[in-house]
Amino acid sequence: MKTLAIVFTALTVMLTGCATTIRSDVTAFHDWPAQLNDKSYVFETPAAQEDTLEYRSYQNLVRNELAKQGFGEASGPASAKLRVSMRFSTTDVPERVLQATDPFWYGPGYWPGRYGYRYGAWPGYGRFGYSPFWGGPMEVEESVRHKFERDLRVTINERNGKKLYDVTVHSASTKRATPQVMPAMVASAFADFPGRSGVPRQVEVKVE
Repeated sequence: MKTLAIVFTALTVMLTGCATTIRSDVTAFHDWPAQLNDKSYVFETPAAQEDTLEYRSYQNLVRNELAKQGFGEASGPASAKLRVSMRFSTTDVPERVLQATDPFWYGPGYWPGRYGYRYGAWPGYGRFGYSPFWGGPMEVEESVRHKFERDLRVTINERNGKKLYDVTVHSASTKRATPQVMPAMVASAFADFPGRSGVPRQVEVKVE
């Protein structure tokens, strides 16, 4: 039994380690009525260049979140009370990173101290100082680190054009694949719907 418990604990840790927390900055402005009996909606038709398979995939995510809030998709615009639109963008923001390397720095180790041997780097030097044996400048390695800025906007308007809900979600991470992040962003857009109008907040969602 003890062996089985250890195996179960190990599996639980492995499965838990697969989850990633996505943090998003969310701001929703709304003029949501106290009573809205008819929650039928249709999606507004996107521009031709935006109507991609990726767009439709994220549209399905919005559709699922709307269903959780009691909305129902109508068969056509004529029978729909509401109009829902969605837009998203991903921007690659490369950052130049400079890292100094000391050819005579061998990393952490034991070195003599005032009260015996201590563990650490050479005192007073480190990676960004001068080597105790090399008096000249250190080598500098240049690399590029990518940060991805993602924005999502979802609006809900009445058929006559009256604006009811307008939410923006912003998330920044080093994850290159937008499909990994978008489910959490869409969920964040409808967290505590409709929420407090005009109050920025941070929402955390775990995804596998």
